[in-house]
Amino acid sequence: MCKHILNAQAAIRAPCCQKWFDCPECHAEKSDHPLLKMSEVVIACKKCKKVFRKDMERLMADPQAEGGAKGEDDADEYCPYCDNKFVLDAKTPAPVIGWEGDDVRMDNRMMKDQRIRQKTAAEVADELLQDMLEDTSVPS
Repeated sequence: MCKHILNAQAAIRAPCCQKWFDCPECHAEKSDHPLLKMSEVVIACKKCKKVFRKDMERLMADPQAEGGAKGEDDADEYCPYCDNKFVLDAKTPAPVIGWEGDDVRMDNRMMKDQRIRQKTAAEVADELLQDMLEDTSVPS
């Protein structure tokens, strides 16, 4: 699972070490060498789990520059087995701090930080029950 691209639809085999990665950043984090760039890339579709080869020069070429019509090479963006589109705009995760409620300046108890695991309703109820039991306990 790639932490850099949320909607990764394919895995790519690095030609330098023959290992599978979801993105170049994953390769850079897990390997001690730079990614070797090749014109032909081996890709595994995450939907149907089939492996196929694509010519990266043709895939990354601008069809307008060659005089071709837009959409002429759109077939290169799809898996040849299941027609899953694996060339998508990358969605990278971003930490978000948000709030639920009216105005944070008036009541900041509703502030929610997405980077921290939020307590479930059962956990909050258990804590309140524990606090109530501790307050009502008779000191010995």
